[in-house]
Amino acid sequence: MSRMLIALFVTAGLSLTGCAAQRSAPVTTANPMAPISKDAYDTAVKNAEAQYKVDKDACASKGGNAKDTCLAEASGKEKIAKADAEAAYKNTPKAREDARIARAEATHNVAKEKCDELSGNSKDVCVKEANAARVKAKADAKVDQVAADTKEDSAMKQADARRQAAENKRDADYKVAVEKCDALTGAAKSTCVSDAKLRYGKS
Repeated sequence: MSRMLIALFVTAGLSLTGCAAQRSAPVTTANPMAPISKDAYDTAVKNAEAQYKVDKDACASKGGNAKDTCLAEASGKEKIAKADAEAAYKNTPKAREDARIARAEATHNVAKEKCDELSGNSKDVCVKEANAARVKAKADAKVDQVAADTKEDSAMKQADARRQAAENKRDADYKVAVEKCDALTGAAKSTCVSDAKLRYGKS
């Protein structure tokens, strides 16, 4: 059984590879992995490092931004696999939150590399969208971590976490909306910014 879990850890980061549309895919931990032993954890970490070397070598034939993206994907896969292994080994809400944050950061790094293929306002919007996706993923991870906490004040913590998450998501969406306004000029730009402020409750 542990061999199957280890194999899952090594391939856990495969979702990073692919088109930029994946950066907005939700990350969930509705069915966290079963706890693993220290030996299984050590093996998973070694496998992740070995896979990183293979993936990194595969990037050597590429050039320019394609190589940068490839390296970011390789690094992200390793970090995700290690974080998932640690989450399964420690088996705590905080460790699972850290694993989701590692996935959000890795996905963000790949998305930003893909943005380098663009220019001007399109690139600016791409970066803001990547940043917003990271903020949302980390906010959701925090909410779920607090929800898993069984302390007496868990209900209050969860409510506070949800409020904070909603605020962080709203701020992230607002930044994207304002960035899109930069493609406009004059009155159209002013109206765009005003509409964004009204929509996201900014003064």
